[in-house]
Amino acid sequence: MSDFILFDPMFRMPFLIGLLLAVGLSLIGAYLRMREEWLAALGLSHMAAAGGIAALPLGIPTLVGALVFAAVAALLKGVLPRASNNHYGLMLLLGWGGALMLAANTHQGEVVGEALLRGQLYFTSQPHLIAAVVLLLVLFASLNWLSPRLLIERFFPDYFSANRIPAWPHRLLFGALVVVAAVLGTLAMGAMSAFAMFFVPAWVAFVLVRGWRRALMLTVAIAVIAYITAFVVSMLLDQPFGPSLALCLALTTSLRLFANRAARLSGAPGE
Repeated sequence: MSDFILFDPMFRMPFLIGLLLAVGLSLIGAYLRMREEWLAALGLSHMAAAGGIAALPLGIPTLVGALVFAAVAALLKGVLPRASNNHYGLMLLLGWGGALMLAANTHQGEVVGEALLRGQLYFTSQPHLIAAVVLLLVLFASLNWLSPRLLIERFFPDYFSANRIPAWPHRLLFGALVVVAAVLGTLAMGAMSAFAMFFVPAWVAFVLVRGWRRALMLTVAIAVIAYITAFVVSMLLDQPFGPSLALCLALTTSLRLFANRAARLSGAPGE
C-alpha cells in the first residue's frame, strides 16, 4: 500500500512537490519566527488566495494573480517604518474577506476559492514542481549570505545604519522568498496549511534544542515528518490533505508541552 501511495505515477509528483515545499516553508518560517514576523505567512497566504481568485475574470493564470497580490501586499508592508504583526493581521483580514467576496461574485470563484483555502496538492503539476525546485535552489544558494544578515538585524537593529551598510538587498531577497513560498504553499497546500507549515515546526523546534543550526535542522525534520504522515494518512483514510497536514502539525506541539513539563521538573525555566 505504501508503494502505491508514494511511488504510483499519479501521486509521485504531488508528493515530491509537497515535500520540497515542506522543507522550504518550514525553513523560511524559522527566520520569520526569529524576526517575530510569523503572522506574515498567514497574511500573505490569504492575499495570495484573493489574487488567485481575482485572476479568473481577468483571464490570467491563477499563479500570476496570486503572486501579484502577495507581492503588492509585501511591498506596501515594506514602506511602513515599523511593520509588525498588527499589519499582517490587517493583511489577513483583507485577504480573507477579499477572497470570499471575489469567490461569491466570480464565475467558478467558489470552486477555485475553496481549492486555494483548502489546498489542491493532488492537482499540482510540473510548473509547481519547477517553481518549488527554484525556490529551494535560491534559498539554499543564498542562505550563507542571507542568514547572518538576518540574525544581525534581529539582535543588533542599528548595525547596518550605524555602519552605513545598505540593508535593502537582504531585506528584498528575504521578502521575495517569503512571497514566493507563501504563494506556492497556498496553491499547493491551502492558505491555512501553508501557514501551519511556516508556523508550527519552528515554534516547536525553538523550545526543544539550543543553537541556531540545530533549531533549523529540527524545524525541517518536524515539517518533513508531519508532511509524510499527513500525506499517507489522508490517502489511506481518503481524507482531504490540507486539514490532515494542519492537524498533524498541530499534534507536534505536544512536544512543546513535554519540554516545558520536563523543564519545570528539572528546575529550568520553561517557555
